[in-house]
Amino acid sequence: MSSRKSKSNSLIHAECLSQVQRILRERFCHQSPHSNLFGVQVQYKHLSELLKRTAIHGESNSVLIIGPRGSGKNLLINHALRELMEIEEVSENVLQVHLNGLLQINDKIALKEITRQLNLENVVGDKVFGSFAENFSFLLEALKKGDRTSSCPVIFILDEFDLFAHHKNQTLLYNLFDISQSAQTPIAVIGLTCRLDILELLEKRVKSRFSHRQIYLMNSFGFPQYVKIFKEQLSLPAEFPDKLFAEKWNENVQCLSEERSVQEVLQKHFNISKNLRSLHMLLMLSLNRVTASHPFMTAIDLMEASQLCSMDSKANIVHGLSVLEICLIIAMKHLNDIYEEEPFNFQMVYNEFQKFVQRKAHSVYNFEKPVVMKAFEHLQQLELIKPVERTSGNSQREYQLMKLLLDNTQIMNALQKYPNCPTDVRQWATSSLSWL
Repeated sequence: MSSRKSKSNSLIHAECLSQVQRILRERFCHQSPHSNLFGVQVQYKHLSELLKRTAIHGESNSVLIIGPRGSGKNLLINHALRELMEIEEVSENVLQVHLNGLLQINDKIALKEITRQLNLENVVGDKVFGSFAENFSFLLEALKKGDRTSSCPVIFILDEFDLFAHHKNQTLLYNLFDISQSAQTPIAVIGLTCRLDILELLEKRVKSRFSHRQIYLMNSFGFPQYVKIFKEQLSLPAEFPDKLFAEKWNENVQCLSEERSVQEVLQKHFNISKNLRSLHMLLMLSLNRVTASHPFMTAIDLMEASQLCSMDSKANIVHGLSVLEICLIIAMKHLNDIYEEEPFNFQMVYNEFQKFVQRKAHSVYNFEKPVVMKAFEHLQQLELIKPVERTSGNSQREYQLMKLLLDNTQIMNALQKYPNCPTDVRQWATSSLSWL
């Protein structure tokens, strides 16, 4: 009877955990407009008012949202748009156009995308336009229903705004800002960028038509607020089906946030980056360790996840190298020590490697020169070494100057973890210069 009861309990636990995983992963991966805003209430209010003035009163506006990657620019705009679309008179009337500088790489592609998102392909048909401005004004004309107040307001969101500034003559930006300054169709132009010098990239004619409104997001919260965000991001909502499990989970999260080891992990992450994406990555890796047999997150889960987050990617590449490639890296390390970080070429590395082979008199390390050259080129492909200057077609590969992109600490740490590393090779790596 008791075994049947424990089995049914574990099934309930597994069901709850799958729901927990779904809710939290959705929260970490998809910045849903339902998630909370942290420390940007003033900026949110400013943006929300601008959008309402365009949508309700037909007033054209332009604004730039500037902040580092992961500071919540998209989250801010999504929140403001969601609130705007909840107003009944707005939701039926306002149109949105989302453009991205990485996708719309020139104005022609951008114009096609605008036409598609405004559902005006049939209206344009086979018409031929003399210029970009003529085509663009025709699109906006097609949306008019009468005077300015009854025209259809359009909200343009330009992600990676700085990339649009590199388009030829900045035609798209010029036309968007020109219309936002004139008494034509009411439009709001919202640019999202992580470049603080964005206005320097704009041409004089484009800059003169821009309203110079700028909203800055700089992650200005302190560590206590960061811990509060950690708790809020991990806590389950009140509407979670199993109230008892949600209560236990939230209590566990509260206890976690007060543990010293967890505070140290969070402090380390906070000092490196206030970026919420890095916090979400830490929480996602910790959440992966939660199972039916281990239903609640622990401090050890967070510490192990933190180690994964801060893992050195270059050192990880070294773990997958062959013994010959490891030997070449050690030869480069010794050359760096001898010549004080001066560049080296393949011939110097090969000579250093040959000294090691002769000293050990091991046929196991005695490779033909072309094989060693191939291993050297593989290290270049992996970007563990790089040429000091651009290569010309007639230069000899053996004498091309190179630079090692690993420091001594990374090499020694990688060798300690290298599986089945020969003792001779490890001793050679740790040997002092006087022994060479």
